[in-house]
Amino acid sequence: MATLSLNTISPSSRLHRLVALPRSSVHSIPLSRLRRSQSQVSIKAASSGSAVATSASGFNDSIIDALGQVSIYSGLSGEAVLIKDLWDQTGEVVVVALLRHFGCVCCWELASVLRDAKPKFNSAGVKLIAIGVGTPDKARILAERLPFPLENLYADPDRKAYDLLGLYYGLARTFLNPASRKAFSRFEAIKEATKNYTIKATPDDVSSVLQQGGMFVFRGKELMYARKDEGTGDHAPLEDVLNICCEVPVA
Repeated sequence: MATLSLNTISPSSRLHRLVALPRSSVHSIPLSRLRRSQSQVSIKAASSGSAVATSASGFNDSIIDALGQVSIYSGLSGEAVLIKDLWDQTGEVVVVALLRHFGCVCCWELASVLRDAKPKFNSAGVKLIAIGVGTPDKARILAERLPFPLENLYADPDRKAYDLLGLYYGLARTFLNPASRKAFSRFEAIKEATKNYTIKATPDDVSSVLQQGGMFVFRGKELMYARKDEGTGDHAPLEDVLNICCEVPVA
């Protein structure tokens, strides 16, 4: 069965041409970056379409507090900002989507889905924040070409938020995980989202392309929903995210 492996997908595959990382880039990644340990969290099924949603109880208050102190960069201004300052910590509902990186074609598709759902978020009084691995200039490339609202886009070049939340990382997760097969079923959506794609949005630090993303919903400092992507393209179902947002009373 096809996977996103560089070795097992035929070079003639159209999706392979969209998601493959150049072999020279993979070879240049330091082995030490591939051995990073990942924190463990408890797992529960949020729905039939989201079997890998993580229990919010797997993230204690100290992790949430530490996340608030993480400094990332505004895609709009390029200035540093603390995550806790991005929304009202006393009760505002926010969807925080952590993209793999700004040059990931599957993340362009996810960003397009979130962009198109923004009117629903707005009508429910829910704020949308998208964070990607890379620098603010890389974020602006995605925002301009997709397009995506730059005021909702932030850059985490050092992957501090990703590390703190224990999001998956590694060569196998990126190219060999069975969950990545889901991307093939969305080929037309990925193709549409990447019609203005450029590899220039990829982080200069090549090892960053091995980072996986995740989806989180907060009400103030309370974590309502958390999902770690198992592999490339294994995104949280939008329906699950919307259900959480709609069920949470918005002040």
